[in-house]
Amino acid sequence: MLEFELKYGCNPNQKPSKIYMEDGSELPIEILAGKPGYINFLDAFNSWQLVSELKAALGMPAAASFKHVSPTSAAIGLPLDEKLKKACFVDDIEGLDESPLACAYARARGTDRMCSFGDWVALSDVCDVTTAKLIQREVSDGVIAPGYEPEALEILKTKRKGNYNIVKIDPLYVPAAQEKKQVFGITFEQGRNDYKIDKSVLSNIVTENKDLPESAAADLVIALITLKYTQSNSVCYAYKGQAIGVGAGQQSRIHCTRLAGTKADTWFLRQSDKVLNLPFKEDISRPERDNAIDGYINQNEEDVCSDGVWQRYFTSQPEPFTKEEQRAYLDTLDNVALGSDAFFPFDDNIMRARASGVKYVAEPGGSIRDGVVIERADKLGMVMAFTGMRLFHH
Repeated sequence: MLEFELKYGCNPNQKPSKIYMEDGSELPIEILAGKPGYINFLDAFNSWQLVSELKAALGMPAAASFKHVSPTSAAIGLPLDEKLKKACFVDDIEGLDESPLACAYARARGTDRMCSFGDWVALSDVCDVTTAKLIQREVSDGVIAPGYEPEALEILKTKRKGNYNIVKIDPLYVPAAQEKKQVFGITFEQGRNDYKIDKSVLSNIVTENKDLPESAAADLVIALITLKYTQSNSVCYAYKGQAIGVGAGQQSRIHCTRLAGTKADTWFLRQSDKVLNLPFKEDISRPERDNAIDGYINQNEEDVCSDGVWQRYFTSQPEPFTKEEQRAYLDTLDNVALGSDAFFPFDDNIMRARASGVKYVAEPGGSIRDGVVIERADKLGMVMAFTGMRLFHH
């Protein structure tokens, strides 16, 4: 396939639209079902790079959930404990533990379920049946993978009455060293960001505490690779094999840290007994449950525990999850990792991160206030590595 005509560009008025290789060669993809759009392909090609780099760096299958050219989460295929399975709505799936790829997808899709609604899925490995069954029941725009087991492909083709977007990519495809794009009729050209991220980039530990366990190093690698394909400014919290909070596209670093920290907090709170035991009605859809849980934790949407509202979701009125109870729960957390795509200009970021259990930090360094940031990390007993490399993505 030399080119693929799209329905339109970013918006319906932006026509004509297509994708093609500038050198006239064939596209490195096959479209097995559906008709992906402009933004679908932006998500597909960014997310594919993310999962393939995670697989190369950590040697495990990886998955990502993308929305509007930024990841809601990315994860590697570590097993899920029972509470996490329940929080991710996958506790009913047989054979989940036997499929590392399905575990990676369950983690990525289950992290920020509200933002993952209508997402694009990327898989580092051939999609198996278990993973396809998980994707089948979620609201999603499409998936990209290096291949699909025959039964898995048939399962995915049942979505959207056969119109679900399924893309197969050549895993051996290597893009040109230079990349171009146009803005306002003006062509921009730059070297492709082929900076390799693995545990070796964490060797420059600048804090007094230099104890960086292998598991924490892996989480920092997940955070940094996720940031490489997140619209900047951005920070990423990671924990036990997955990105748990991504703050994308903010103009202020502290707003990135707060946004991502709030997402990480919500992810943790969803695994609390108080949330796991909410008395949902049997006919409540998965998206409705997501909205109700978010409303319950954040006490919004008129407060889902209030009179006249709880009946929409629950068989009985649940007790409110007070801010004091939430804070007590979050204070038990530790060993969270945090990556930043550029240096922290002030130590307020470190203090906010610590409130969400962050102990390990990776950032480029290079601020005139590096000393202040390191001092704050030392006071909090944290481990901080300077990578020396900024990861802006636009």
